[in-house]
Amino acid sequence: MPIDPSVAIGAEIGERHFAWSPSDVLLYHLGIGAGSRAGDNLSSDALRHTLDGPALQVLPSFGVVAPSFHETDPPPLDLPGCDINLAQVVHGSQSITVNGPLPTSGEATIRVHISDIWDKGKAAVIWQEGVATAPSGEELWTVRSSIFVKGEGGWGGDRGSSEKIGLPDRPADTDTTYDVTPQQALLYRLCGDRNPLHADPDFAKAAGFPAPILHGLCSYGIVLRELTDGLLGGDATGVAGFGGRFSGVVFPGETIRVQGWREDDRIVAAATIAGGERDGSPVLSDVALTLA
Repeated sequence: MPIDPSVAIGAEIGERHFAWSPSDVLLYHLGIGAGSRAGDNLSSDALRHTLDGPALQVLPSFGVVAPSFHETDPPPLDLPGCDINLAQVVHGSQSITVNGPLPTSGEATIRVHISDIWDKGKAAVIWQEGVATAPSGEELWTVRSSIFVKGEGGWGGDRGSSEKIGLPDRPADTDTTYDVTPQQALLYRLCGDRNPLHADPDFAKAAGFPAPILHGLCSYGIVLRELTDGLLGGDATGVAGFGGRFSGVVFPGETIRVQGWREDDRIVAAATIAGGERDGSPVLSDVALTLA
């Protein structure tokens, strides 16, 4: 069968050595909409994400893309025991935990393995985990992600768990919107994800979409940035971890609404489409930002 859990689960995907610079951080922040509001060019809170110098901070979501930031080919899917292709795959969920503020430049090695595979009947969910380590041996961050593979379930495997994050029954502590620009996906793909699903109209139609969709990780970064700006004064050092489930797509030109609620040691949130024919459609669900 195209997915063989006995081969895949526990398999090491390999390790990758990578480096990043302040220019990479700035491009990433611009790709997720930093500096886009009127007055951001004069705001010290906004400039800590868009101006190089001693005040520059790194949003933790950068750690998710840093290992592949300089890739120019579509992401490979050469996973042990998994014979799948890009047209079958959508991003399921993503989380990152950081051990401290990310440096604006550096180098690291990430080691990734397949941690689990769930059988959803008409689809499979493949989980990966990775740890990024500095040359000194210090662990910098840990990432965990899943991909949803259409048409590859049904072998009778474990269906997996479903952990939902409830939202408080009160007005949100922040309720903001971000207008996704028509070229947002074309800009964000320069951050190392050249999947044609986000740029090529013909490829997108073959995958079942009427037009290219925004990268899930771009939406993920937008939501983290909006929550950091709205509830932490733009201070990325206040974030210890961030995760969410990709529950819907975004088309360039749409508006993302982000609602967040402060709890004891975290912020819980949800992101939806605001306005238009798809008003209220989910974007990112089960969102949790852990406070440092």
